[in-house]
Amino acid sequence: MKTNVTYITAVGFHVALGLLIFLNESVAKLYFFAATFYFVYRIITVVGNEKTFEVLKACAYFVGAEVFFRATKGGISYEAGKYMVILFVLMGMFYKGLSGKGYPYFIYLMFLIPSIFVASTTLSFDANFRTNIAFVLSGPICLGLSALFCYNKHISFKQMSQILLYMLLPIIAHTAFVYFYAPDLRDVLTSTASNSAAAGGFGANQVASALGLAMFILTVRIFLNSPTFNVKLLNTVLLIIVSYRAILTFSRGGVITGLLCIAVFLVMYYVQAKPKVRSQVLSVFILFIGALTLAWVISSNQSGGLADKRYANQNAAGIEKEDITTGRTELFMDEIEGFVTSPFLGIGSSRAKDQRIEEAQQGLTSHNEISRTLAEHGIFGVIILVILIFKPLNMRANNRQNYYFYALLAFWFATINHSSMRIAAPAFIYGLALLNVRNEKRTLRRKPSPKLTD
Repeated sequence: MKTNVTYITAVGFHVALGLLIFLNESVAKLYFFAATFYFVYRIITVVGNEKTFEVLKACAYFVGAEVFFRATKGGISYEAGKYMVILFVLMGMFYKGLSGKGYPYFIYLMFLIPSIFVASTTLSFDANFRTNIAFVLSGPICLGLSALFCYNKHISFKQMSQILLYMLLPIIAHTAFVYFYAPDLRDVLTSTASNSAAAGGFGANQVASALGLAMFILTVRIFLNSPTFNVKLLNTVLLIIVSYRAILTFSRGGVITGLLCIAVFLVMYYVQAKPKVRSQVLSVFILFIGALTLAWVISSNQSGGLADKRYANQNAAGIEKEDITTGRTELFMDEIEGFVTSPFLGIGSSRAKDQRIEEAQQGLTSHNEISRTLAEHGIFGVIILVILIFKPLNMRANNRQNYYFYALLAFWFATINHSSMRIAAPAFIYGLALLNVRNEKRTLRRKPSPKLTD
């Protein structure tokens, strides 16, 4: 009962926080520094094996809050979310060390370096070298360090659910902010293009990615962390609310990624569940499908049918668009061409975007980390992708208990293919997939031995 009250209180607090920041955005900076101080203090002061858990909770919280801080200018910089994750995992490495078996991720980090030297010769004169390099490499570096720290670290399933909760709570605050920013969407939805007004006045792609992540975590909580009907109902209502606003950002990538992760998680959980648990999963699944259906019906109604057209790849007039990727396929092929022309050392970090500025006066990005890595890193990029894809699968072969594994890996892979590494979420969540998640060992209680009498 106490745990339920704590959870409901935490949700209520973050809803109120979202409202407060909407009323006065300067509170967002206070929120950022308060959260920073709290987690740094916790990491330093907590003792023993709990340090790893504290580091992961701190990273998770800032991953969940990153887009919110960007939207409200609460962070110390645009990339503050990634920098905070890097800071926390470095603190974790200092206190808890690394696993020697994670050495491929050290190689991965080393292979990022040559592209910096190449960029020093290929970037245009007008390009800000430091800013461009930091923007492009902060995500990959965040991933490499997260992977190094997380690799084979032991945590329990209970701790994993807490880590995901810490990621969810700031997204709930962000969702509240988005609702108050545009309570009536019928006035702002006039086409089927991605809509920043519906996303709270910020980039729809990033907001949808955060809300899609919240959809996944709330689904996990409905199935695993809802011990009473009231808590299950609360999580279901939250899922409807978050899904509704995610859909109406009209940025499909984040929503589809969330649904993909949900599907992968449910399949893996069902396969590994005991027969008794499987029957419970099926009954909750009906509630879950009902929630998503209701969210879609509300979205369709509130958008006047525009949501249906957006997800059917049609414009407002109902005419099907030729390119479902909205021009990103062409950008993807341009980057592949960059790899073909410079297969050994690549064209250099940030050169793909810089090249488009030179040629078309537009710094468009493909939002695809696969093609960007190949273009900018060359043969090193090929090795980087091999490490990122196959090292987790190798680890999975030795530990099949973690039913989160494929869902977390799916989030990373899907996100880097529609949003690149613009936010810290795919980097850190990739690291979470490398954790050694196990059931808690039950302590055996021995009966006291009979007392000897004279």
